[in-house]
Amino acid sequence: MFKICVVIPVYNHERGVAGVIDGVLAEGLPCIAVDDGSASTCADLLDRLAAAHSGQLTLLRHNVNRGKGSAVLTGLRHAYQAGYSHAVQIDADGQHRSADIPLFVKAAAAHPDALILGRPEYDGSAPSLRLYARRLTYFWVAINTVSRQIDDSMCGFRVYPLEPVIALDRRRRLGARMDFDIEVAVRLYWNGVQVINVPTAVVYPHDGVSHFHALSDNVRISLMHASLFFGMLMRLPALLARRRSAS
Repeated sequence: MFKICVVIPVYNHERGVAGVIDGVLAEGLPCIAVDDGSASTCADLLDRLAAAHSGQLTLLRHNVNRGKGSAVLTGLRHAYQAGYSHAVQIDADGQHRSADIPLFVKAAAAHPDALILGRPEYDGSAPSLRLYARRLTYFWVAINTVSRQIDDSMCGFRVYPLEPVIALDRRRRLGARMDFDIEVAVRLYWNGVQVINVPTAVVYPHDGVSHFHALSDNVRISLMHASLFFGMLMRLPALLARRRSAS
């Protein structure tokens, strides 16, 4: 049975998270917000939102900051245990259009076994450094999947089919921070999950809060790409066969 909810990882996003949650609830979907050890300003706001939207908004909390990937997984595990088959992931900083959620839900309903990834359409607010990092990651993801099926593995707007994600989570420890979005997409592809890319507008709010650390997160992502490269070599015959069958 197709049953879908929304998971929002939150860490000190008090400027944007209320609008994101309001937008999600306006689409009629239940929402799971995961507070990843936020300071009191954001934590108190989330408590107020959870009280105001009781029955629609579930608030989970990490006592300390564990990283975006860890927060997403906490939400996905909770969703799976609650009987959901799919979960929309959307960032808390307001850069994604919650009005596009029906497009993602429609794609997931039409392809229930697929991973639905947002394909960002940027405006002039996008930092050039972030665009460069995305182009570099696209290059490595294309190598590590031996395909061009994944248009943007870093986009935080996506729909997970929960069964294969939870199975992957049980088999191995996934990246806990900004490397998670990339790694889980590649490993799901390796495991035979189809990828559907959905265009969506992305803006960077002028007062938005980014927790991407240029040095530490880029080093972490680079190490993850290297690890995936060696994993790809082990799977190369199967990946080449999949590419041939798709052509």
